[in-house]
Amino acid sequence: MASSSSVEQIELLNATHDAYDGVIVDMKDPMDSNVFATLLKASISQWRQQGKKGVWLKLPIELANLVEAAVQEGFWYHHAETTHLMLVYWIPKTPHTIPANASHRVGISAFVMNDKGEILVVQENNGKFKGTGVWKFPTGVVNESEDICAGAIREVKEETGIDAEFVELLAFRQSHNSFFGKSDLMFVCMLRPLSFKIQKQNSELAAALWMSVDEYAAQPFVQKRKQFKYIADICLEKKDSNYTGFSTMALTSGFSSKKNYLYCNNHNQKL
Repeated sequence: MASSSSVEQIELLNATHDAYDGVIVDMKDPMDSNVFATLLKASISQWRQQGKKGVWLKLPIELANLVEAAVQEGFWYHHAETTHLMLVYWIPKTPHTIPANASHRVGISAFVMNDKGEILVVQENNGKFKGTGVWKFPTGVVNESEDICAGAIREVKEETGIDAEFVELLAFRQSHNSFFGKSDLMFVCMLRPLSFKIQKQNSELAAALWMSVDEYAAQPFVQKRKQFKYIADICLEKKDSNYTGFSTMALTSGFSSKKNYLYCNNHNQKL
């Protein structure tokens, strides 16, 4: 894990340089915490002489014994994943400019409508809707590195067994302090079903069926809650072709050849 400096002939932690005058230390091999503390101090001293700013220290869960030494040196937690913890440190004697951890969780709500004007609705076994008798759209959380449109298709398939294709993004809402202090983005996606036989996910759902849009919208729960009613009204307008949402356009950003989705209203536009 350590390399030898040709200038001062002292051992330093292996690190890569980032684009913001910082360094990234990706620890992989087991190390005694005292040895690590010594190398970390020497490395920070060297990076300070080099004019470096932020230090990103990635510790796999197997190296949890090094956390205390890093914290005593002045590192703080940035974020944690299932396999590692990321700590950060700011070298200059100035306010740090290290970006905060991801602030939002991204979810989808799927408006799946067939050619009969029926929509796919579910009753949940868990959460706030458990035991309420309320019929709602299938919902879920978008996975890491998953597109919103793909997440909607996956969630519908997992919960109900229905294959579907993405049509449009109809609306989205933002809320705060919804999940361990994080904010939440929920995207209402319209999907077109490609199959129709429901096979509900028993662990998640108490029931699932096809219901008319009007019957869904008429539920007292929906009518008494402005946000739910407004979304239902959008869906009713979409059923009558009086509402246009955002469709997907696969484009490159200019920074790489990899395509990503732009969600926009590109109807009747020559692009």
